[in-house]
Amino acid sequence: MRIIVLGGAGKMGCIAVQALCGDPRADEVVIADYNLDNARVVADYLQSPKLTIEFADINEHARLVEVLQGADACLNATVYYTNLQIMEACLEAGVHYTDMGGLFHTTRKQLKLNERFAERGISAVLGMGSAPGVPNIQARYAADRLDTIEYIRIYDGIKPPPPEDMRFTYAVPTILDEMTLEPMVYRDGEFVAEEPLTGFEDYWFSPPLGPLPMHYSLHSEVATIPLSFQEKGVKECFFKINYWGMAKQTVEKVKVLADFGFDSEEPVEVKGVRIAPKDLMIVMMGKFVPPIEAFLAPPKNQPPDWVKEIVTEVRGTKDGVEVTYRLGTLTVKGALPTGTAPAIGAIWQAEGRVAPGVHPPELALEPEPFFKELEAHDIVTRVTVTKPATA
Repeated sequence: MRIIVLGGAGKMGCIAVQALCGDPRADEVVIADYNLDNARVVADYLQSPKLTIEFADINEHARLVEVLQGADACLNATVYYTNLQIMEACLEAGVHYTDMGGLFHTTRKQLKLNERFAERGISAVLGMGSAPGVPNIQARYAADRLDTIEYIRIYDGIKPPPPEDMRFTYAVPTILDEMTLEPMVYRDGEFVAEEPLTGFEDYWFSPPLGPLPMHYSLHSEVATIPLSFQEKGVKECFFKINYWGMAKQTVEKVKVLADFGFDSEEPVEVKGVRIAPKDLMIVMMGKFVPPIEAFLAPPKNQPPDWVKEIVTEVRGTKDGVEVTYRLGTLTVKGALPTGTAPAIGAIWQAEGRVAPGVHPPELALEPEPFFKELEAHDIVTRVTVTKPATA
């Protein structure tokens, strides 16, 4: 089994590479990346005989298709802007495709490629990171056990860093978009836009996290989950997170810059040079991203300091009785699910366990075996069922 990780030298891509290198089902793992220096850092760190490096520029379509040919699956760990063009390359190469999310609007565009992927006999699973990804499959677990669904509420709780910590936790362009673009929620059969950093509520997560302040964020789960289970009468679906895993003070500083227009994509002229303020902002923010080694699990069973719980609450009815499911997937040690979950998904696709076509995770992967595979990486899912005592 040969799996290519596009962007495998990136912050989340390297976690997927590590998970694949440790999985006996993957015979060959390829880091396909523009940044060969970072790719060599990852390869030197992992020291896996199954790992190779290929140069890949996603803007060179013919060369990208050449890199993809012969692979059993492509895991796209690049920034979500590239999802559609990489899917086109996978279609031409005849390779299964998965990614870590399309931030709602791109995901909806990707779903339109369903017929072409089905005709080609290959699968695409959209948004197979930790979130989106894990919450989608959590929602499926509950939906399979309910006759009707009132709401699906998703909470992504991450251990907050110290107030003075100004680091960014994943792809800077994606974080910036999540901070500044309008979150979409699903209410009474319609997608509704909310203001960024609104909808605050305190939510209690499993120890050691406890209560965290949660707010709306634009995310891909909301683009598919309410439609996948529409026949069960879903009335509400939203996604909330706590400052994207960053210090509140850091988020507030970025928001001030955005308020002054530094998130604009409209070029301005500075000393005879035209540049988009957003491009400059992304470059400057990139200086506050931890080195690639910080995202890889250290040797000798001493994993990074990840503490994260992804919770999906689903309320509905079963046989006329009101029931609420709470599924919490907790990482206290071990690999971050953002890279681990798509690695599992890519392997399943390579094994032919996903039907041809373009699918959201909740319609592509069976929950119980997926959660069992996560447990092998110390990512554990617990289910709580609440219903009347007399039921």
